Amino acid sequence: MKTLLALLCAVLLSAHVAAQGGDWDFPDEEEVTTSWAEDIGGQAVDLAAVTGFIVLAFVSFFRKDERLKVVVLVAAVGYLGFYKSQLLSIVNVFGVLGAGLPVFRHALGWYLLAIAAVVSTVLWGRVYCGRICAFGALTQLLDRVVPARFQVKIPLRVERRASLVKYGILAGVTGYFLITGNPLIYPYVEPFWAFGLHGTPVLWTGLAVLLLTSIFVRNVYCRFLCPLGAALGLISELTTLFRIKRWRECSTCRICQKACEWGAIDGPRIIRSECVRCDDCERLYDDRTRCPHHLIIIRKADIMARRSVRPARSTGL
Repeated sequence: MKTLLALLCAVLLSAHVAAQGGDWDFPDEEEVTTSWAEDIGGQAVDLAAVTGFIVLAFVSFFRKDERLKVVVLVAAVGYLGFYKSQLLSIVNVFGVLGAGLPVFRHALGWYLLAIAAVVSTVLWGRVYCGRICAFGALTQLLDRVVPARFQVKIPLRVERRASLVKYGILAGVTGYFLITGNPLIYPYVEPFWAFGLHGTPVLWTGLAVLLLTSIFVRNVYCRFLCPLGAALGLISELTTLFRIKRWRECSTCRICQKACEWGAIDGPRIIRSECVRCDDCERLYDDRTRCPHHLIIIRKADIMARRSVRPARSTGL
């Protein structure tokens, strides 16, 4: 209960910070009057903080440590969500398509984060969604404090179809932008815009409903509704150079599939577009007490050891 109250207080704090505009304000090109050295010097602390957060996130990713992952999720909510109030967004997809991106020299920290997100997606999949996105981190932390009895398990067939909704939203908002040239649809498909200057009664109501739903359905926005997650999912499906390893026994075992909270495992197959590299199945992969692959090997070794002892005893007699 204390953790839940802390998270709720953090949400209110983020609203206050977002109302102040955050720290990542991107001036127009015409306002550039300083030298590169002055720009870099003025953003040195911000660059160091972003670099430190990215390093922490990927150390946790490579170590596959659950406690360290929780630290990263809290840092994502606290730093990117509360302090910076700046996430990657469908707005940035619009920017790539012609709406314009922030001025590079005045947004070095943001570009560092964006590059890390895209490169990691190409290499490993949706790592950004799994431990860097502040809103996704908030819902994952909520998931950890909500009693399991309150959570609803969605049938696999329904989950598979529901996961396609976010791709429809991505196609819809992208088509709307390409036809109208107007990017202002983004507050209605990304809940975190309800914080701060973009907040309206309609958006706040939508956010409240979404957070309430997240108590009962794990990571409902990230799994079924997020257009940016859909865009990163498409990149993951086409690339993901370093994929999750699987054992031969995964063809018949369903332990990882049942443990996956993202619906990203179908028997032996990892659905790369849905996988956020949460580490759950990778920890199971190496767990010698739960994974059938290791248990079979251990059992075989035990049988062989017993068989080798019997002839030795017979010879001694």
